[in-house]
Amino acid sequence: MTIPNVTVPNRGVYLDNNATTRVDPDVLAEMLPLFTEHFGNPSSMHAFGAAVGGKIEWARKQVQALLGAAHDSEIIFTSGGTESDNTAILSIIEAYPKKREIVTSVVEHPAVLALCDYLEKKRDYKIHRIPVDNRGDLDIDAYRAALSDQVAIVSIMWANNETGTIFPIEELAQMAKAVGAVFHTDAVQAVGKIPMKLADSAVDMLSLSGHKLHAPKGIGALYVKRGLRFRPMLRGGHQERSRRAGTENAPAIVGLGAAAHLALTHMGEENTRVKAQRDRLEQAILAAVPACFVTGNPEHRLPNTCNIAFEFIEGEAILLLLNEQGIAASSGSACTSGSLEPSHVMRAMGVPYTAAHGATRFSLSRDTTDAEIDHVIAVVPGIIAKLRSLSPYWEQGAAKPKEFAPVYS
Repeated sequence: MTIPNVTVPNRGVYLDNNATTRVDPDVLAEMLPLFTEHFGNPSSMHAFGAAVGGKIEWARKQVQALLGAAHDSEIIFTSGGTESDNTAILSIIEAYPKKREIVTSVVEHPAVLALCDYLEKKRDYKIHRIPVDNRGDLDIDAYRAALSDQVAIVSIMWANNETGTIFPIEELAQMAKAVGAVFHTDAVQAVGKIPMKLADSAVDMLSLSGHKLHAPKGIGALYVKRGLRFRPMLRGGHQERSRRAGTENAPAIVGLGAAAHLALTHMGEENTRVKAQRDRLEQAILAAVPACFVTGNPEHRLPNTCNIAFEFIEGEAILLLLNEQGIAASSGSACTSGSLEPSHVMRAMGVPYTAAHGATRFSLSRDTTDAEIDHVIAVVPGIIAKLRSLSPYWEQGAAKPKEFAPVYS
C-alpha cells in the first residue's frame, strides 16, 4: 500500500488553534498503548476488556474535573462537537415533543445553525435566532422576549469561534430555566481556556471537542446534568450507559482524558502568558497598520483569540502571503458558489463589507512562543501594505480617513 507523500513545513508559526490543535506529546504517549497493548473491547467480560474499561473511566473523571461537573456519569463520550451539539438538541425535542420552539443565536457554529434550519424547514419548529451587536454581544432583551414555556431547548455557544467573544452563559441558563427550557451550550472553544464549575451551574448540557484542546480529532463529549430527561441519538449497544451506542474509541477517549488533565493544569498559563502574547500581537499590528480594528468584545474574549479586520483587502490573499512566510492563520471569509462572502459572524455583527472581507483570525495556544509572535509582528505590516498597493478600493478609502473610525473595537 502506498500512501501519498504530504509536504509539511520544517518550521512555521501555527496560529490557527481555534481550527485545531497539535496533539500534545504527553497525550499521544497515553494513547499509544491502547492500540497494541491494551487493545481489548471495554464491553468484554475478561481482563483484556476490563483493563481498557478502567482507562476509559479514568478519562471520564478527567473530563469531569475539567468541567467541574458533580458526577463522572454526566460525561458521555462522542465523536466530537458536531455530534454532541446534534445529540443535545435532538434528544430534548424528542423528550419534549409538545414544545415546538428552539432559541439559539445568529453566530452559532454550523453544527447548531444547520440543524436548526433543518428542524425549521422539515419539521416545522419555530426557531428564535437572537441577534448580536457590533461587538458580538448577545441582545439580552431579544433573548428574554424569545423565552416562553413553548421553548424546548436553548442552545447558545459559550464563546464564539471567530471573535472569541464570551457570552454570559450562567445568566442565560438561569433565564432559560425560569421558563422551563433546557439550556445547552456549545463550549467547544471555551473548554480548557476558562474555568468552569458545572456542578453549581444552571447549564443542563455542554458540548466539547478534543481536537480543540490538544487531543486527537474524532473525539468529544457531551455533558448531561444528572436527572435530565435524555433520548439517545445513536441506538444499539449498551455503551455509555445506553446513551451513545457503538464500541468505544478507547485510544481517543484516553487521549481526551489526558488532554483534559493537561488543560486543567495549564489553564493559568492560558490566561496569563498566552493572553499576554495575544495582546502584544494585537497591539503591535494595530499600531503598525492603518485602517484595521479588532472584532468582538475586547473585554470579554477568550485569552487566545484575536480577530483583526483589515480594510479594503481580501482575507484569502492575506492568508496566502502569511503562508508564504510560514504563518498559519484563518480568514473570516468563505468562498461560496464562486463568490466571496464574509462569514455569518461578521455579517451578524454589522461589520462593513470593506472590512469583513479582510477579517483574519490569529488563535494561539500554550505551544506558541514569543519568537513566533515576533515573526508575525514583523511580517504582517508588509503583507497588508503590499496587498493594499494592488487594491483600487484602498486608494479610494485612503482619501477618506475618517471612515476608518474603529467603531467595533
